[in-house]
Amino acid sequence: MLPTSRRLALSTASRATAAAAVAVHRPTSVAVLRQMTVRGLAYPPDMFTDAPGSAHDAIPRKVPGGMVLPRSRMGANQAVGPKVVSAEEAVAAIPSGSRIYVHGAACMPHVLLDALAARAAADPSLKDIEFTHLHLEATNPCMQYPDQFFTNNLFVGAGERKNVAHGRSSYVPVFLSDMGRLMRDNILRPDVALLNVSPPDQHGFVTLGLEVATALPAAETSRLLIAQINPHMPATRGSTFIPLSAFDYVVPTPHATLPSVPLGETSDIERQIGEHIAAMIPDGATLQMGIGAVPNAVLAALKDHKHLGVHTEMFSDGLIPLLKSGAVDNSQKRYQRGRVVTSFLVGSQELYDFVDDNPQVLLQEAAVTNDPVLIGMNPKVTAINSAVAVDLTGQVAADSVGTYQVSGVGGQIDFERGAAISRGGIPIIALPSTNLKDGSTKIVPHLLPGSGVVTTRYHVHNVVTEYGVARLFGHNYHERARRLIAIAHPDHRAELEREAFERYGLKAWRV
Repeated sequence: MLPTSRRLALSTASRATAAAAVAVHRPTSVAVLRQMTVRGLAYPPDMFTDAPGSAHDAIPRKVPGGMVLPRSRMGANQAVGPKVVSAEEAVAAIPSGSRIYVHGAACMPHVLLDALAARAAADPSLKDIEFTHLHLEATNPCMQYPDQFFTNNLFVGAGERKNVAHGRSSYVPVFLSDMGRLMRDNILRPDVALLNVSPPDQHGFVTLGLEVATALPAAETSRLLIAQINPHMPATRGSTFIPLSAFDYVVPTPHATLPSVPLGETSDIERQIGEHIAAMIPDGATLQMGIGAVPNAVLAALKDHKHLGVHTEMFSDGLIPLLKSGAVDNSQKRYQRGRVVTSFLVGSQELYDFVDDNPQVLLQEAAVTNDPVLIGMNPKVTAINSAVAVDLTGQVAADSVGTYQVSGVGGQIDFERGAAISRGGIPIIALPSTNLKDGSTKIVPHLLPGSGVVTTRYHVHNVVTEYGVARLFGHNYHERARRLIAIAHPDHRAELEREAFERYGLKAWRV
């Protein structure tokens, strides 16, 4: 395992060495891909050149989409092109001591990571490599070599929970809206970015596909850009475009796939929660929701609503029927009226086909989508977020069970606050009243020791279970306890009343 100092941060000397090595490995020629055709689109021969690339220019300039790139990484008409290589050749350019950003969510670049893992297995001298990324939809194969790799997760996915628990990885507590700032302010700036992009269009631009949230600032700030060109990656609209000439290495991956996460079954409990929430949402509301059974249950209950809008950090298949029926038309929004705004997408092939070249759906980085002030400009923002547990004062644990990290803060606070400042906004925390595994209560007297408070008692407004809605905003501890106990599971209410009596001197009030 890497030493403690390495797990905290790369040393200045190590980072400098990595940066110098990246500069040495900058490509100087292009020889392949000229005749490759993907999705029926031939790569224009003049998209690639054999002219030598130049080292990073210190003066950044903007390219379409608002992205800032060094002068040497400008448009496809510049005399600078990527080197088209195999995955093994591309990852050979990554020196020890590098911090690597990995394209997250549904964009995990499997081909590149598999090649890097194979290199690590064959070359023990490759070491002190740090990954940083959002959750990944699969396990990073490199993490089977903990003496060579370490991950600083920006959001902890299922594949990283055990690594974090055992010290093989860690978690950076940060709002999704601030992740780009970490890179641009040189706090967590990557040396290398491994991206999974769509094929280039006739103008020589690829897109970041299904995850722009953190991929855009990573592409802006990385010294070495490596992409696998995935024929199945949707060409999405928004701040997603990057000139192919901006990359150092590109790897054709004609057999690469995308993860399919279809809608799951909705239980009676989740359906009841969804119906309670849907009854709170007025026509003309702007929605934020995540992925999972409860958001899907809410969306399914909104089919008769009118003029809904969507401004969210992510969405999945459950939104498609509302867009097709016209229930979601985004006509009342103030920011990007007429368009769904999001920063990443996870779902089935139907979703990926729906967003491909679809001007209705705009992907932007999380610094934009998750800006509470920007969110609050929209009318009647209804933010729906989940929780692990809620205590009797309204504190919300959402990223950990005790000391066990299960996820991250993501955009929960960004949107809960954005909804709170929106005219007519409705911030909502939704959860079943009990844990499915053991039937224990999720409305608790006290959060488990070590649990992180994600949404504070000052931010929480409404808590919803299958038993109803507890409106907490503006109410004192006594009234909050009463309202939360009223939506707890009946089997646990007596014990919660006892705890409330011991803490506040409250007597039983149920008839």
